[in-house]
Amino acid sequence: MSAVLTQVGAINAARAEIKATAAAVLALKGDMIEVEAVANVMLTYRHLEDASMRLGKVLQALDGGVSVYDKRTTVGA
Repeated sequence: MSAVLTQVGAINAARAEIKATAAAVLALKGDMIEVEAVANVMLTYRHLEDASMRLGKVLQALDGGVSVYDKRTTVGA
């Protein structure tokens, strides 16, 4: 297995973990009414979204810099 495929697998695994963590963080919001607590939960969630997106950018760079949105198979592209 090439090093790039190993890296891609590790990146996808990390993104899956981030997705699960983000869902758990969002669930913490639940019935919170304290404004600052809700704001910080949402900020945490947004940071996790950003981390996942940035790992997606790593995948894009490993794929020669081609965005998934540039591919003819992408819906809406």
